Parts: sequence; C-alpha cells; structure tokens
Amino acid sequence: MTIPSRLSPLLEQFDFARRRLSDRMAGPVMDSGDGTETKVGPMTDEEYFWEPVPGCWSVRRRVDGPGPRATLLAGTGDWGRDTASYPHPWPPPFTTIAWRLSHLSEMMTLRADHTAGSRALTRDDYPVSGDSAAAVAAFEAAASAWRKALLSVDDAALDTVGYCTYPHGSDPEEPFLDIVWWVNQELLHHGAEIALLRDLHRAQPH
Repeated sequence: MTIPSRLSPLLEQFDFARRRLSDRMAGPVMDSGDGTETKVGPMTDEEYFWEPVPGCWSVRRRVDGPGPRATLLAGTGDWGRDTASYPHPWPPPFTTIAWRLSHLSEMMTLRADHTAGSRALTRDDYPVSGDSAAAVAAFEAAASAWRKALLSVDDAALDTVGYCTYPHGSDPEEPFLDIVWWVNQELLHHGAEIALLRDLHRAQPH
C-alpha cells in the first residue's frame, strides 16, 4: 500500500525518535544530536529502577503491592506499573525509567491492536517487564507493531474519527491522523525524559 502523503512526515519523525531512544537505551553508540556518534552502554537494571526522589511511581513486583499514592498495579504477570483510579494524585508522582518505558510500550502495543488487530486488548492484558533488557525488547516489539499498523492505513482512515478504538485515551473522539501525531509526541517527550534520567544517574556520586 502506498503511504499517504500526510502520514509520511509523521512516520519519518516516528522512525527518527524511535531510533534515538533505542540507541540511547541499548548502545553501543548514539547520535549526540549533531551527527556525532557517542559511546553508550546498555541501560542497567539499577538505572531502570532508579528513584531519584522520594515517592516515585515505578514498576514493582505484584506481591509487593503498589507504591506511594498508587492504588493498583497495572498490567499482567509478576510485575505491574503503579497507577491509581481517577482522580489521579496531584501533583503527579515523579516516575522512573521503568514506569515511563512500560507506559510507552503498553500504549503503542494497545493502539496497534486497536488499529489493525483484535481491537480487544486492555491494560490488564499487557505484561509488564521486570528488568531493563526485557523492557527494551518490549519497547522494540511495541514500536514495530505500531509502525506496522500505520502502514495498513489509507487517507480515508486518517480522517476517520475513532478509527483507533484504544480505550484509554481520546481516540474515539479524534481523527486517526491526530492520534498518529499524539503517539509521536509521547515518544518524543518520554524518550527525552528517559535519556535525561540516564544522564542524571550517570552523574550521581558512586
């Protein structure tokens, strides 16, 4: 299928942001932003779970229960991601790399399913990763699934309100093109946050 002209720049932006984050997490090199390659090691479990301030939301063993101000652990499996029923705590808790990466991967996996899959998955179906290597692999699988879903749409789909039936966002009220844009913004800003947390962790006295 030919990629709609309106989708092409968003797909290019997605690919760029995905590669920047993937390289920043896994190495062995990353683009520093000016075309210069900088060596970077794979993200460790210590970084993945690092809580730079008290009261962080993170990914936790289900048997340990939710963290501060969280009321439940989202997802399935032995691990879950801190969350709370509405209204959410205010101000929002600071979140770890583990939390942010799980959120990104879940969002892309579910939106891919609700665009070109069963249209049935919910957060309760998503397995949460309990270590850095598994989380990076889950991110790659989620990003690939979302990209594949994007390649299945045409111009008519881009204009269709509710084309993606993802149940945890504004998707039922938005044209699909707006959802594509939104996913890119999620990847860009959470990717930047994850990169910054890696930098801050590295700068800590050891």
